[in-house]
Amino acid sequence: MAEYTSLYMFLAVCLLLMLGYPVAFTLAGTALAFAAGGILAGSFDPDFLAALPGRIFGTISNTTLIAVPLFILMGVILEKSRVAEELLGSMAKVFGGLRGGLGISVVVVGMLLAASTGIVGATVVTMGLLSLPSMLRSGYSPSLAAGTICATGTLGQIIPPSIALVLLGDILSSAYQQAQLNMSIFNPKTVSVGDLFTGAMLPGLALVAMYIVYLLIYAQIKPESAPAATGERAGAGEILKGLLPPLTLILVVLGSILAGAATPTEASGIGAVGALILALGKGQMDLKRLREVVINTMEVTCMVFMILVGAAVFSLVFRGFGGEELIQQFFQGLPGGVMAATLVVMLVIFLLGFILDFIEITFVVVPIVAPILLTMGVDPIWLGIMIAMNLQTSFLTPPFGFALFYLRGVAPESLPTIAIYRGVIPFIIIQILAMAALWFWPVLATGLPALLKN
Repeated sequence: MAEYTSLYMFLAVCLLLMLGYPVAFTLAGTALAFAAGGILAGSFDPDFLAALPGRIFGTISNTTLIAVPLFILMGVILEKSRVAEELLGSMAKVFGGLRGGLGISVVVVGMLLAASTGIVGATVVTMGLLSLPSMLRSGYSPSLAAGTICATGTLGQIIPPSIALVLLGDILSSAYQQAQLNMSIFNPKTVSVGDLFTGAMLPGLALVAMYIVYLLIYAQIKPESAPAATGERAGAGEILKGLLPPLTLILVVLGSILAGAATPTEASGIGAVGALILALGKGQMDLKRLREVVINTMEVTCMVFMILVGAAVFSLVFRGFGGEELIQQFFQGLPGGVMAATLVVMLVIFLLGFILDFIEITFVVVPIVAPILLTMGVDPIWLGIMIAMNLQTSFLTPPFGFALFYLRGVAPESLPTIAIYRGVIPFIIIQILAMAALWFWPVLATGLPALLKN
């Protein structure tokens, strides 16, 4: 049974996380406890731990990961500067005359907010506080309002520049090089965070379009549940005032990456400075608010990097116990080959999304399974987008989806939990259809990066 120690360690981590222990310390502490037991039992080579300082130093000196605190800073500044509130008001006046127009406004604003913050919890909470009361006051079905907000909030997983894609891109870059070395390719190709951003553009926008089409169809079938607004309409000047600043910022950040003028790390710096200028221009930034922004950014950044360090300890011990070879043997023994192995990985990640956040899954699960799948011939960009969309679906799925908990935390008590669960079901179906399309037509994710490279 000693050969299954790595799996016991993984199950122990999942159990402790479900009990509410801090993620970073759970990962590192459990791994070190198992390593100590393995050394005493003679089943673990202590030389593996000698590589730990190098791993941690490599994490700290990784220039790609500098983008994480800067994108977080950009998102927090935009959140504190009331950009989303103004944008929602403008969009509501634009689409309000349509049946389902307020829901469409929420999707459009949520898409832009997701591209700005890149964090699921921040988007769901912000949209829940801003748009849920107005949707309910306008006569929207509670389940439709809740489902729209939850689904829109999870777009932060797939709409670039997403923190999830930054972290996934860094992990997949290392995994891709490792996979090629395993195949005796000593001049390996590379995959970057920018490639993942480019690959996510079409699937992300297609998902937004599918949400909007669903809302329009729903409003035609049940007009009383998604009525048109009766308020004033916005003029062109008011629309531009609300829409132009955040849209320009996002286009500058993404455009500089797609055009090859800046790396994601450099573009994140542009985004952070641009968000600060935008907040100052709106008169929404003073020393007190700036202090809140910096402290909030530091807290989130520290959490991410502590989890990264804990995950480095965990993955090192996991490999020391032979966990990677065990999983590789399991995948190679599956009757369906590479497609069956990919399907199993997607199912496991989907289920883990109920109990682990995307950061833990990215740092713990992806480094274990990605090199094996990439060695079997899976495209790294397609794999990254599939994982992001898979987690997005997991965060929506009752009864454990993170997005549901975030909305429940800010929704009024008059909104029953069952209405939230019922409201997300159609959006989960849309997500599954989008993933199926990506499964059968990988070019949706790989086509644009290949075109830009050529």
